[in-house]
Amino acid sequence: MQKQELLVVAATAFIAGCTSEHATPTSYEIRAPLYQMPAHAGQSDFNFNTHLTGDEETPPNASPGQGQAVLRVSTDGLSVDFQLIASNIDNITQAHIHCGPPGVAGPIRIWLFPTIGTSGVALPPGGGRHDGVLASGTFHPAGVTCPSVAGNPSMPVLDAIRAGLAYVNVHTNAGAGVPPGPGNLPAGEIRGQLDRPGNHP
Repeated sequence: MQKQELLVVAATAFIAGCTSEHATPTSYEIRAPLYQMPAHAGQSDFNFNTHLTGDEETPPNASPGQGQAVLRVSTDGLSVDFQLIASNIDNITQAHIHCGPPGVAGPIRIWLFPTIGTSGVALPPGGGRHDGVLASGTFHPAGVTCPSVAGNPSMPVLDAIRAGLAYVNVHTNAGAGVPPGPGNLPAGEIRGQLDRPGNHP
């Protein structure tokens, strides 16, 4: 037991020493889960997540921004808790859940930022740098429908999320006269298709 404790102390000291020798990174990739979900049968039917990048936008862009969104659906399907992180990104004005398959731009159905619900108003342009949690809370999907998009039938928004036919989109705007590019992509700067964890190999 004492030998194991010494190994742990030695490993901790080694890691601490290595950490102090390196400069703090200026950007990072977010991959960690944001919620510890309850262990119950079929939990993947209730938990959805996505990693947001500029590569997923339509068309793709060279944004250095990244994000992570996690949705947790209540067992009765009447409410959805969420958390949305966005980092290394400038001038965020709004974020939503849109309807549509990968590679297709679809309509907004749920606002996640700056308000939560079925409608909202974007923030003014030029808000500056953002790193960290952008929004968290609860929305209610009852009565919200995704229209037919790219040949997919109309369906409730929660069914679209379960089918991989919805995505999270974070929009930026630097203001009039600024050329399009990172920090000024009003149609969407980082995007990620919602999916169940482990749904793809």
